[in-house]
Amino acid sequence: MEESRILHYIKGLERKIHDDHQYLKETVEELRDLCRVITPDKNIPQGIVVDIKELHKEIQSRFKEIRGIQQLVQGKYRQFYRRDPLLDKNLLELGFVTKTTFSRFEENLKLYVERQKAREREKVARTSQREMLLQWFKSREKQMLLLRKMRTLKELDYAPKPGGGPDERRSLEGVRSLTLFLVQGDGPSLDSLQSQMHLREHDLIERHDEGQLRGLLTHLREVDPSEIESLFHLFFEKKGFSTLKCLLVPIQPKKEIDPEIMDLVAEVLREMKEGEVRTLSS
Repeated sequence: MEESRILHYIKGLERKIHDDHQYLKETVEELRDLCRVITPDKNIPQGIVVDIKELHKEIQSRFKEIRGIQQLVQGKYRQFYRRDPLLDKNLLELGFVTKTTFSRFEENLKLYVERQKAREREKVARTSQREMLLQWFKSREKQMLLLRKMRTLKELDYAPKPGGGPDERRSLEGVRSLTLFLVQGDGPSLDSLQSQMHLREHDLIERHDEGQLRGLLTHLREVDPSEIESLFHLFFEKKGFSTLKCLLVPIQPKKEIDPEIMDLVAEVLREMKEGEVRTLSS
């Protein structure tokens, strides 16, 4: 009588293992399908991460339940229980698939989160950079032109036209680098300087206030800042602007501008001597 009761009890436990096994076969495949949706490069549908984690948690719970039942019958009822090698093999395979699938999901999710954070940092940096650039000019028109040139600098490649020479008419698409410049000094000298500076088509200049002249130089190639310094030095010496100070901020296509550089402008200008031309690295 006791043996019959034990055998009936074991049969019930085996049915439970069978049910859990059947659940796992269906649910592990569902887990794989959901995890395929998670990739670092695509937006993740809302709620799917929670669904995957909950599904994985339930799968682990079923595996734990099966292991508990097997430990019970193999320990307390060893003489009445015969293990199923095929079942053990299937459970081992399902466990392996679950582990590799969820590990891949976690890795892809981690990469996705890291890329989202990087995009957010880039967005903040672009916003800060935009604010910095907008401070350079007062005119809304020149502010927008400067931002447009910055976008062009980063988005377009320049290929010289066949047969084009040094006098070739430049296009905005040809711009390869930019230089912001700021000239500080007395009003009359700046008036005279502005009237004598002959800028090119895509360069910009603006009287920022009584004591400052600000502008932008565009270049068809990436130039060494020392070249621009030499040009201003020669111009100042030739035209007799020895009392003016000139600060240059080069902008390279593959290098972000530090938004805090604007805080350094006033400080550096105070340190500069009359007639000095200096480059402030961005």
